[in-house]
Amino acid sequence: MAQGAYYVPHSTKWPIVGSIGLFIFAIGAANWLNSGPSGPWLFAIGAAIIIYMMFGWFSEVVRESEGGLYNEAVSNSFRQGMIWFIFSEVMFFAAFFGALFYARMFAVPWIGGEGTGAMTHELLWPQFDAAWPTHGPAELGGDFETIPGFGLPLLNTLILLTSGVTITLAHWALKKAQRGALVLWMVATILLAVTFLYIQAYEYVHAYQDLGLTLGSGIYGSTFFMLTGFHGLHVIVGTIMLIVMTIRCAMGHFTKQNHFGFEAAAWYWHFVDVVWLGLFIFVYVI
Repeated sequence: MAQGAYYVPHSTKWPIVGSIGLFIFAIGAANWLNSGPSGPWLFAIGAAIIIYMMFGWFSEVVRESEGGLYNEAVSNSFRQGMIWFIFSEVMFFAAFFGALFYARMFAVPWIGGEGTGAMTHELLWPQFDAAWPTHGPAELGGDFETIPGFGLPLLNTLILLTSGVTITLAHWALKKAQRGALVLWMVATILLAVTFLYIQAYEYVHAYQDLGLTLGSGIYGSTFFMLTGFHGLHVIVGTIMLIVMTIRCAMGHFTKQNHFGFEAAAWYWHFVDVVWLGLFIFVYVI
């Protein structure tokens, strides 16, 4: 119920449901990674509970928002929450970019004999060539080929940049109360997102089957798939957000004065775009 200038949420089951789902999900993931027979099942059950929780919880938030229960103070708290969430995602990717930088600029040269690594190089891996990309000392990662940056990765970069333009056009249409144009530009953004995911999936299959580039291909393979894979996961999450926002737009939700749910999805999508630009430059090109 509303009390004074701020909406006080009612009691809800969703936090405990989410906690149970996350616990089962984590146990299942750990069990699965250790080849436990129940791992995949626990993982799937935990994921299903989390999806159920998210659908139920967000549905309640939408009903409360459309019911006029939220005011400017609540909107500001949502904005602050989304800003901190995106900041945490920035730090998440910063850790992986940091691992890539450390491996390329410090670890590989050290094993190759630079600086204090001269003795290590001479005694353990005298044949190791400290070149990037590398499959590791003694060719532990096996031979592989890299994916040229100015091929499919460049195409995907153009696709994501275009999707950033289309979602901005959708935002302008929303501010001008042009519902038809809003839905049209949102559908265009979704199509671009799905195309990006299709191309990335094709790239992964090509890397594994034709190039010998896998998660086991030394430090390059592991950092390549960790960075691009987690980015792909974020694109999937962002695409789901875009689909939900498009459905809500088609249902008549949001006004030009009150549409933070749409803005939050747009912020997230622009974040995904920026991360990909970093990936394209530091993973594929340089």
